[in-house]
Amino acid sequence: MDMFATFWALVPPIVAIILALITKEVYSSLFVGIVVGGLFYSGFSFEGTLTHIFNNGFVAVLSDAYNVGILIFLVILGAMVCLMNRAGGSAAFGRFAKEKIKSRTGAQLATIALGVLIFIDDYFNCLTVGSVMRPVTDEHKVSRAKLAYLIDATAAPVCIIAPISSWAAAVSGFVEGEDGFSLFISAIPYNFYALLTIFMMVALVIMKIDFGPMKKYEDNALNGDIFSDSKTDAAESVYVNMKGKVIDLVIPIITLIICCVIGMIYSGGFFEGASFIEAFSDCDASVGLALGSICALIITIIIYLIRKVLNFSDCMECIPAGFKAMVPAILILSFAWTLKAMTDSLGAKEFVATAMEQSAGSLMNFLPAIIFLVACFLAFSTGTSWGTFGILIPIVVAVFSGSNHELMIISISACMAGAVCGDHCSPISDTTIMASAGAQCKHVNHVSTQLPYALLVAAISFVTYIIAGFTQNAWISLPIGIVLTIAVLFVIKKMLKPIDS
Repeated sequence: MDMFATFWALVPPIVAIILALITKEVYSSLFVGIVVGGLFYSGFSFEGTLTHIFNNGFVAVLSDAYNVGILIFLVILGAMVCLMNRAGGSAAFGRFAKEKIKSRTGAQLATIALGVLIFIDDYFNCLTVGSVMRPVTDEHKVSRAKLAYLIDATAAPVCIIAPISSWAAAVSGFVEGEDGFSLFISAIPYNFYALLTIFMMVALVIMKIDFGPMKKYEDNALNGDIFSDSKTDAAESVYVNMKGKVIDLVIPIITLIICCVIGMIYSGGFFEGASFIEAFSDCDASVGLALGSICALIITIIIYLIRKVLNFSDCMECIPAGFKAMVPAILILSFAWTLKAMTDSLGAKEFVATAMEQSAGSLMNFLPAIIFLVACFLAFSTGTSWGTFGILIPIVVAVFSGSNHELMIISISACMAGAVCGDHCSPISDTTIMASAGAQCKHVNHVSTQLPYALLVAAISFVTYIIAGFTQNAWISLPIGIVLTIAVLFVIKKMLKPIDS
């Protein structure tokens, strides 16, 4: 196949992304990208394209054990959200928060705080924070597009700097011949994109700045329209159960967190003698989340029956209703996974690996910044952070192992930061899809409003990685990045009329 391991391998996802941004319609755009990948792979043979798309694409990704586990977790989480709404827990929390949180700034900071606290897994973060904070941000006239950004910016960026998370486990697994967990810890101060994203998000809220397409959505929200054109088809229940209390939301959420952590360490062999850290490093997030969520669902139903806030029939009705609410996210995920399968079959990994190895020698001090850009592009094109780690981290370790340990740590961090940045920007990223589902915001609108924010932090991070390549000191580079972020935000604030609280 002439197109294998060439730039053509990245064309299908690029086609899908461009179409999604132009047409504002994600399903057909992803499908066109998949068809382009199938045509390239089969040499434009009709039969070959059809069999590759379905056998090696849709059927393969939907029979993959990891993917099925994630889909089960999604469905169960949808059912739990429906249960919490039907029991009146979400409404009770909304009433409680209305008394405690008095401003739009407070509502947004509370969303950020919750997002930072739920650092176990990005999927879990997106859907949990969304379901808990939607009533609060709606009450304070925060647009659904802004809520989706706050959810997305506290999902992957928080997970990638949290030592106890499914992401730490994934990164540790990709580092061969080194102590992966120690490298992950050492790389945290150099993870400029994640750290600056969290910093900028808080600064935007406190300084009351919004720019780009987001400003339109926030201006409309101030006038009472929190959706603009970003409302999803997911139906929200209008019935409010007045029996519900705040504990009907808090207890299921805490149960879910505890059960998912236990599920993850169980899958890593904790109950067979492995230490907690080892179990987390070796865990299968898909298995752990699926096991944890099913246990949490059963416990939640039992609690609601004992408290008599719902009867058994109501509880059972919530399971298909939750599934229905998650159908758009499941569809987009299935298309995105299939598109990734097409790029893999065209040799995208091999193309990037070859390009990286050829450029490694001459630009050693600039390498972290170059790796950051390559990781951004790769994650943006394929919609996967973990796939990007898997491709680039082994190359980085091979280039620097035994020569410059500090530069290896900076470069691994640049790889992680770039992967999160590309994932953050990409319409076909599963985390971006989850954030849209969590906020119940139209997916393409979430992508278009978030993009200017993510690109601004990416540009500042790129400059910071150039500095880090020469100083090789996080405590010099990171403060420079923070100062640059503040300076840029002050310039933007001068140019724009600020949003009132």
